[in-house]
Amino acid sequence: MTSNEIRFDCQHRGDGGPLVIVPHIGGAPLTELIDRFEMDAGMQPAGDAYGGLIPEFFRFGPMEDHFHGQSTNAMGPKTPVLGCECGEWGCWPLMARIIVTPDHVTWDSFEQPHRRTRDYSGFGPFHFDRHQYDDAVKALSAAVSSDET
Repeated sequence: MTSNEIRFDCQHRGDGGPLVIVPHIGGAPLTELIDRFEMDAGMQPAGDAYGGLIPEFFRFGPMEDHFHGQSTNAMGPKTPVLGCECGEWGCWPLMARIIVTPDHVTWDSFEQPHRRTRDYSGFGPFHFDRHQYDDAVKALSAAVSSDET
């Protein structure tokens, strides 16, 4: 199994707006990876539909829990890894199953819950080395925590 590298880009939206979290896989923003996949698959609407997650707009809980697939069960068995470009994750989320083992973390079974007929079986899975993944999530947690103070 080939491991991808992950990092979480944290930027403020606009001038001093809320913090936005966008996962980067293998150096590419997940927003670009999913846009390309949906456009290549001929899905409509597609392109510029997704944005990062905004913790200020929704209480995801600790980032460690969220990105280990242990967020609130109110979201169901999958975890939002992207939200809508409008900033509201529930509007147009990209959901993924997150599987954590002692050595690896896998994101797979992607879905767009508002378009159940879409087939994302060709997107991912993305496999991450557990240590590199945990380091990236710790860095994300520190960025989110420092932003809240």
